[in-house]
Amino acid sequence: MNRWIALIAFPLLVSACSEGEPSRADSADRPAPELDTYSVVPTTVAEETRLDGVLEAVHRSTVSSEVSARVMELPFDVDDYVEKGEVIVRFRDAEQQARMATAQATLQEARAQLTEARQAYERGRELFERELIARAELDRLTATFESAQARVSAAEAGVRAAQENLERTVVRAPYSGIVEERHIELGETAGAGQPLLTGLSLEHLRAVVEVPQSLVGPLREHGEARVILPDGTSLAATDVRISPAASEGSHTFRTRVTLPEGDHQVFPGTLVKVAFKRGEQKQLQVPASAVVQRSEVTGLYVVHPDHRIELRQVRAGELTPEGQRVILSGLDAGERVALDPIAAGIALKERQAQ
Repeated sequence: MNRWIALIAFPLLVSACSEGEPSRADSADRPAPELDTYSVVPTTVAEETRLDGVLEAVHRSTVSSEVSARVMELPFDVDDYVEKGEVIVRFRDAEQQARMATAQATLQEARAQLTEARQAYERGRELFERELIARAELDRLTATFESAQARVSAAEAGVRAAQENLERTVVRAPYSGIVEERHIELGETAGAGQPLLTGLSLEHLRAVVEVPQSLVGPLREHGEARVILPDGTSLAATDVRISPAASEGSHTFRTRVTLPEGDHQVFPGTLVKVAFKRGEQKQLQVPASAVVQRSEVTGLYVVHPDHRIELRQVRAGELTPEGQRVILSGLDAGERVALDPIAAGIALKERQAQ
């Protein structure tokens, strides 16, 4: 009797359970939460050849004295870094200061005389219009006024010349760079044209690369390159110059790749990588933030059209200057990847737990 009761009750229990909560299969068919995705499409990029290079300064110059005077201040020594516009040499300027004071006094006197001459000329013109003075008197006042104007112009030129001579007693750095040599000491008297300091610019650098003979053809055809600094920063070259002749000893072509102007926090002698364009190729790229690293496995969360989420292992390449990660294998064009791996991972765990 109990056996028949169990057989009748079992279908009722199964029916009640199916009505009370969804099965695991039903849960798996639920749509995944809305995720921000990126559609993978082939991108045409430059095919590059990377070679080692060494940075060197484009501008290296020696600053010379423009006055004959004693050195009163010499704030920088060899290997010091100097910002553009900083004072690197200051000469004794007592003589130039005296000439400046004289020129300014002369200008002040000339302006006072001009004011007096202008007032006399205006009064004379008014009297002439009222026919109270003769034409000869007005002509004399006009000549005096014009002479006063000329004296002011000459005095202003004298002040400018004195100012320029005074400024020559202060030598400023023409660009940001490093002091390589110092040719004078504090307290010495420099003559006009005497070398003072030698320095090189950090705002104008270029990479020197020895290009093998087998590679120089394609590189010369495209003439494009980018310099990869030690911190990973990539800078597009502003100029690429390949020597027309190879070195007799190494049979390589010396190539100079100019960096964009500016201080990039690198110094001459630094080793860099130079990526030369040799053609074009198709690549699959995804935002770098979409790539996840699980121990030694690199992966992406792929979102399928039926809302399924899959953590797929891929083989990733280098990081592009635009912040994209090259995917070498494991992903097909047209697939969509989750932009937020954390949100995708949570959604995947929730689906697996259902």
